[in-house]
Amino acid sequence: MARIDASNMELKERIVSINRVSKTVKGGRIFKFAALVVVGDGNGLVGFGLGKAGEVPDAIRKGIEDAKKNLIQISLKGTTIPHEVIGKFGAGRVLMKPAAPGTGVIAGGAVRAVVEAAGIKDIRTKALRSNNPNNVVNAAMNGLAQLRTAEQVAAIRGKSAKEILG
Repeated sequence: MARIDASNMELKERIVSINRVSKTVKGGRIFKFAALVVVGDGNGLVGFGLGKAGEVPDAIRKGIEDAKKNLIQISLKGTTIPHEVIGKFGAGRVLMKPAAPGTGVIAGGAVRAVVEAAGIKDIRTKALRSNNPNNVVNAAMNGLAQLRTAEQVAAIRGKSAKEILG
């Protein structure tokens, strides 16, 4: 997949979680922070990143930089997704279903951040198995990356969209 250049884009950042980790040394404890950040343009472009540093603002900045390097373009059908999909990563599973206009975003914290950054307005989701934010965000991104419109599938098969839809 071609890399998307985020340098000239207006992206919105959303912090999903900030985790404090500690290491015990002879002189006491050393605390560091890990920030999970999602960025998106609200029009089908979304990415996530993990930043780690000794201070929270530095971790967030690193997370945003990492997220901009991992942008993907997703397929949308109006304000929702084209079809039902299950994203998988590690123990995380995220079920995503298209919803009628006006339904809104029915999603938990980590998945909500991803779908709102992507610009999806109507969707129903359920995080299955793991509720670890890292795994859930990875699984949601995996599911969104799997989405294909009827036109894209038709082009791959060398047919028209009407032939596929019946």
